[in-house]
Amino acid sequence: MKVKKAIIPAAGYGTRFLPATKSMPKEMLTIVDKPAIQIIVEEAVAAGIEDILIITGRGKDMIQDHFDNTPELEAVLEKQGKAELLKIVQDVSNLANVHYVRQKEALGLGHAVLCAKTFVGNEPFVVMLGDDIVDSDIPCTKQLIDAFETYQCSVVGVQPVDWSQVDKYGIVDVEEIKDRDLRVRGLVEKPALEEAPSNYAILGRYVLTPEIFDKLQNTKPGKNGEIQLTDALRGLLEDQGIVAHNFEGTRYDTGDKLGYLKATVEMGLRHSEVKDRFRDYLKTLGESL
Repeated sequence: MKVKKAIIPAAGYGTRFLPATKSMPKEMLTIVDKPAIQIIVEEAVAAGIEDILIITGRGKDMIQDHFDNTPELEAVLEKQGKAELLKIVQDVSNLANVHYVRQKEALGLGHAVLCAKTFVGNEPFVVMLGDDIVDSDIPCTKQLIDAFETYQCSVVGVQPVDWSQVDKYGIVDVEEIKDRDLRVRGLVEKPALEEAPSNYAILGRYVLTPEIFDKLQNTKPGKNGEIQLTDALRGLLEDQGIVAHNFEGTRYDTGDKLGYLKATVEMGLRHSEVKDRFRDYLKTLGESL
């Protein structure tokens, strides 16, 4: 069965970016000139996804407005003869079939995914975390979908992280299959260094089979009363295989201030409009430091 649906959880408070996120969703913070969540949606579309469900919360209406039609703005741009900007605005509205559901309580990633059960139905689906942007020649999500089509089981996107960082991620215990594909033998949520089975971290991309919903419904809340997706995956592993794909590309954690700055600088250096002038500026700045 083809993977045609994606879920983007976007209900978090974004407390690491206060005060900016006091009235603006963290997912709307821009990387140069695009909101982070638009970059995620564009990756999904490039991977062949047709329907996207964004899990929102209170105060997130700006996300829905961004992907909606804006007839007033479009009329102004058309009147002013700004055809290029008009196309940019219209393209955002026509990216994909975007749907929304509100997570009424912040009960963790697992609960956010469970909110999508009716939307998904009995199909495999993608989960894409809005904090994780991956710059790659082949869209990260497409890499995982290709692995799913090969193995016909759930796939988690992983990359090795520094051992000092393993307590910040879901970590997988794996054995090599071939190339970048790894068979998952176990999963641990944010282990202490001495308990980590590897340094392969799950980094914000999943292709999941619909059986995950039964596991989520029977997963007890863990730390802070949250339902962890990693715990549900551990239950799923008891019934069916899970593959980890060591995806190609540069991953940016835009939920972290330093990660956000890295994404802005490095993607700015690849932006067709400003890259040359920006590079010259950084050279000049480097010489003055």
